[in-house]
Amino acid sequence: MTHNDQRSELSNRLWNESPESRVPEGQTAAYDNAVLEQYRLYVEMTDRVSARRGLANSFFLTLNTSIFAFVPLFGKSPPPDTAVWLVIPLIALLGQCVAWFYLVRSYRLLNCAKFQVIGALEERLPASPFWKAEWWALGEGRDRARFLPLSHIEQWVPVLFALAYVSGFLAIVFH
Repeated sequence: MTHNDQRSELSNRLWNESPESRVPEGQTAAYDNAVLEQYRLYVEMTDRVSARRGLANSFFLTLNTSIFAFVPLFGKSPPPDTAVWLVIPLIALLGQCVAWFYLVRSYRLLNCAKFQVIGALEERLPASPFWKAEWWALGEGRDRARFLPLSHIEQWVPVLFALAYVSGFLAIVFH
């Protein structure tokens, strides 16, 4: 399905009926106000999802940064016969990195869908600041030198922590 076909299908799924068949004679102002209010509410809900994503990232970033800060406090490397037991916390750390990765990915996909709906809502508004203006100004996400979505960068952070944990484990075990 092409990008335009997807936009058309999204618009068809968003609107219950065409505005002409739904708006009684002389009620276009009330209809327009209802569309604007739904748009405002939806943009606010999208912003709340972004805020929750930020809180989740802050939690995981604080957790992982704390782990890196406290590990040196334990002192020297463990005795060779106990180093293998470090695989248990390694699995736990890698598990939370995987959870963090998929949480960021889910928020990215959710926000992507929400911004597409915002664009479809803007088709019924007098202006389209996000869909036609801002997104176009950013190159519609096609040129990474021009715009790299934060959610793509965020997704690499848990991968980097996981690599650091595996590297640290290997350094301890094979030291």
